[in-house]
Amino acid sequence: MAEKTEDETITGTTAATAVEPDAQTAERPEEAAAGPEDTAAEEHAEPAGAPSATGQGAAAVVSVALGLVSLTGGWPGTVAAARETLVGQLRTAADASVATQIKEVYGDAWNTTALWGGLFALVALITGVVVLVRPAFGAPGRTVQAPWTRSVAWAGVTLGVIGLLLAVLTYTGVLLGLPAAS
Repeated sequence: MAEKTEDETITGTTAATAVEPDAQTAERPEEAAAGPEDTAAEEHAEPAGAPSATGQGAAAVVSVALGLVSLTGGWPGTVAAARETLVGQLRTAADASVATQIKEVYGDAWNTTALWGGLFALVALITGVVVLVRPAFGAPGRTVQAPWTRSVAWAGVTLGVIGLLLAVLTYTGVLLGLPAAS
């Protein structure tokens, strides 16, 4: 058994060493009671006058949401497509050819859905890019974003690019074009 110091008890177990507070923590007891997690959070906290990164984080989340809407469709696109279907039905004569009926009733509605999806994708893409380049135009000493904000913004940009690509391919008829009337 090793030599016993005055902090050890006679039974051989180590007693908790008493730590004397230094002069700085004695003046501020609330910091002395704070754990290492609390002091780490205080060190990384923004100064009182600094702008918050909450807006950038929210914009990144909005970018992802808009990207998802561009891929899955949204209420405005559905309503606009239904309107185009109705307009196509009203404009098409009963004795029109099948090709004309398909184009007027379904084709314009299909293109309208693609346009709305492309619009949502474009807004998602622009919002994500703005979040990513925002630190370059911000305060000189504050150019670092939270890692999750950058990740979510990149996800929004990616979804925006995919949605825009799908919208263009759908509108042009390359992807899921209208059936040909025989």
